[in-house]
Amino acid sequence: MKLNSRAIASLLTGDVQADRIVPPTGFTAQLTIFVSGAMAFLVVFALALSLATGRLAERWGNELAQSATVRITAPQDQMAAQTAAAVRVLETTAGIETVRVLSLEEQQVLLAPWFGPDVPLADLPVPQLIEVVQDKPGYDAAGLRLRLQAEAPGAVLDDHTRWRTPLVHAADRLRLLGWVSIVLIGLTMAAMITLAANAALAANAQLIAVLRLVGAKDNYIAKAFVRRFTLRAFVGASAGMILGLAAVFLLPSASDEGGFLTGLGYQGRHWLLPMVIPFAAAVVAFSATRFAAQRTLAELA
Repeated sequence: MKLNSRAIASLLTGDVQADRIVPPTGFTAQLTIFVSGAMAFLVVFALALSLATGRLAERWGNELAQSATVRITAPQDQMAAQTAAAVRVLETTAGIETVRVLSLEEQQVLLAPWFGPDVPLADLPVPQLIEVVQDKPGYDAAGLRLRLQAEAPGAVLDDHTRWRTPLVHAADRLRLLGWVSIVLIGLTMAAMITLAANAALAANAQLIAVLRLVGAKDNYIAKAFVRRFTLRAFVGASAGMILGLAAVFLLPSASDEGGFLTGLGYQGRHWLLPMVIPFAAAVVAFSATRFAAQRTLAELA
């Protein structure tokens, strides 16, 4: 019995006589619905985590890759001359779109989280910062460093590579963890449904023996169990998906102040992806129940 168009039509239409084989209520029915709902609820969050970390890795990579910082450390009487020389070098470098010298107030805002808002930068030997934004082709970082060293010895180019690489790597690992969690949740659901189907088949061993005596084939008996457990999994997963989406919808929206923890929801067309979860749960239940039915019926033969 394969999950093709004929099998799907059989699952939807069913067989009234065959459905009587499987008890509509009881422990196995409740367990299947509960497990499917709980697993679907967890998959909604695991999928949200994976998608959010994917967006985070892309944003970090793009933002840090397109920007760079030139730090000028020089005596106070040489600071203006070296800053002007560095700006000339940067403005004549191919691949650089904009160059902007940060003002004293902007640097004070950057240092405020560490030294407070009232730090007297004018009285401190604070390096001058220059913001550099590259265009699409980019620039030759090694060549630019050599030019800066020749024209402005106190200038140091920071292209954010040492910050970008570990951040993007960490975000990619989190995304992978989200997908691994989804796979583990699916395997756990398959194991639980298999146990529930085995229990239901074993509990109806006498009924199965009678059906065999009157000429019922094992495939006919298995279809009844597969259909009932597949529909239960679909209903439970649908309820779990709805609850999960409601919980995700109530999470705080993305913001710069909140950082990563406020961007865990879905965005745009990604809200449609959880709709696949009930159908995926039905496929898992179909496969698990079919496996359990085939093995148990062979043991009862």
